[in-house]
Amino acid sequence: MASLTSNKPRNFGAYSHYATPCTRTHQIGALFLIVSTFFLTRLFDQWFSESNSVTPVIDLRRTSYSYGITTYNGIIRWPERGYGSHLSLKIYVYDENEIDGLKQLLYGRDGSVKTTACLKGQWGSQVKIHKLLLESKFRTIKKDEADLFFVPAYVKCVRMLGGLNDKEINQTYVKVLSQMPYFRRSGGRDHIFVFPSGAGAHLFRSWSTFINRSIILTPEADRTDKKDTTAFNTWKDIIIPGNVDDAMTKNGQPDVHPLPLSKRKYLANYLGRAQGKAGRLKLIDLSKQYPDRLECPDLKFSGTEKFGRTTYFEHLRNAKFCLAPRGESSWTLRFYESFFVECVPVLLSDHAELPFQNVIDYAQVSIKWPSTRIGAEFLDYLASISDKDIEGMIARGREIRCLFVYGPDSAPCSAVKGILWELQRKVRHFQQSTETFWLHNGSFVNRELVQFSSWRPPMPLP
Repeated sequence: MASLTSNKPRNFGAYSHYATPCTRTHQIGALFLIVSTFFLTRLFDQWFSESNSVTPVIDLRRTSYSYGITTYNGIIRWPERGYGSHLSLKIYVYDENEIDGLKQLLYGRDGSVKTTACLKGQWGSQVKIHKLLLESKFRTIKKDEADLFFVPAYVKCVRMLGGLNDKEINQTYVKVLSQMPYFRRSGGRDHIFVFPSGAGAHLFRSWSTFINRSIILTPEADRTDKKDTTAFNTWKDIIIPGNVDDAMTKNGQPDVHPLPLSKRKYLANYLGRAQGKAGRLKLIDLSKQYPDRLECPDLKFSGTEKFGRTTYFEHLRNAKFCLAPRGESSWTLRFYESFFVECVPVLLSDHAELPFQNVIDYAQVSIKWPSTRIGAEFLDYLASISDKDIEGMIARGREIRCLFVYGPDSAPCSAVKGILWELQRKVRHFQQSTETFWLHNGSFVNRELVQFSSWRPPMPLP
């Protein structure tokens, strides 16, 4: 047997006399064959596709998916994947008396704006979050041990009720911030602000200069100013739920109870003002064509066409699907209200962002439809959904709607508890800014090498 370690050169040309030399003509022919095959295949695929799919087909079969939140004997279980199992953070809430100007952001220039008036409507979350954090077990009264700092302000309500105008709001915010050494230390990274309306942080006109690093809580991620600059940053800011009327979120005893599907008069409804918005105008026109399927009155601010609170919810519950088109901005309170009258919310706002997406699979509890395709095919699609599927979506929505209720964090499930979980993900244990410096002994100083404990207001802001 020949040695495996033989050093004899191997002859790979022994069979070469059987092979035909490859000429340039052969190469060109092979390349032509490959290109021809490719184009013929593409043409065949295109012809086959056009002949077999004239219109888009919607697969109406519901896919199985286990969304994050689960319940056991009525107790909410938070998923490991979304948030983890342990909530641990400390939040300092600025007192209204400790900073000059903070009271004006809460009650207006002369203190005439009442907190009770600010609890209602879309801006109510600004008040509720503040009050609930004051009662929270995660609140600390020691600034040195705080992970985060909450700056209370009811500026949306104050502005709407004439307590401050836009210029005054801007000047007062700047004045307040200049008195906060901890804001200066971190460049605002560990400070929390709530802006609960469609205007978002734009209520503070100079937000991009002074709080562009801060954590903003808002239901609005798609509001832009005239320069097309959004105030929402996915990496640091948090989407919060809209403020649903307390009369509907009461546990077990809402003012208006849901109706059985069999007793609902309409397939769908939209209850709101047109405000000249394209999607809303389309719905109003569609309701005129199909009045037996779609209820869509053009509601007014006052007069006989204005609905009172109870009347509004009684109408809302009278359809299987509650439509939520965009208005001045992308978010809509109607989406959240739908869960409490137990109709399936249908989002007709292409750019809307929704809260707590780490733990809620919204495809299991709602529908999102292109706002550009509002027409008869839309109503046909809704009509094709069986009552069994509708009941399933309503049941799953019933389980997660507690996350849209502004209750205490001591409850097993609430909007504030969800917000705290989101805030914990934003905590930075080491704080710094472009104006913060540190020395070998662990002390923090400013640009003039003044120790942090000796920083005195007013301080220059970024």
